[in-house]
Amino acid sequence: MSFVESYRGHLKADDEGQKSHSQSLESNLASSESAITVAAILEDKGHVVFSVGPSDTVRDAVQVLRTNRIGAVLVLGADGGLLGILSERDVVRELADTGERVMTSPVTDLMTANPITCHPGERLIEMLRRMTEGRFRHLPVMDNDRLVGVVTIGDVVKHRLRELEYEALKMKQMIVG
Repeated sequence: MSFVESYRGHLKADDEGQKSHSQSLESNLASSESAITVAAILEDKGHVVFSVGPSDTVRDAVQVLRTNRIGAVLVLGADGGLLGILSERDVVRELADTGERVMTSPVTDLMTANPITCHPGERLIEMLRRMTEGRFRHLPVMDNDRLVGVVTIGDVVKHRLRELEYEALKMKQMIVG
């Protein structure tokens, strides 16, 4: 006589000694140890900052934007301190309102003074929220009142996609074993 064991459903006793973890917003995001920071983004892209001086004209700033294929330029004082930021959007809006004469205006007439900044230790997800809520695409990075770089929405999206791909890979590895 042969013995055949039939299928038995999962019992709670099967899980003794195993802990389960419920999901939360924080557990679904990368852990704080692996979360990408502004410093990591700058390490990847570099610390190059394109800038103009406060007495430079809008035409000068537009030339910097065009030559370097960037969307915003920082306005720095003689001491290197951050005074403001001027974006392509700022220039286009003023061109629509006042015409070509804006090109001879000093950048200080159009720039956003005292722009919102971030710091090297800030997490990518926090920056993404701030950029989305504020509807801006460039964040100067300040470390103890010293300008150390600029992070763009493109940088943030690129690194967030990498982070999500890594999280998906880890989930696949957990499922497959």
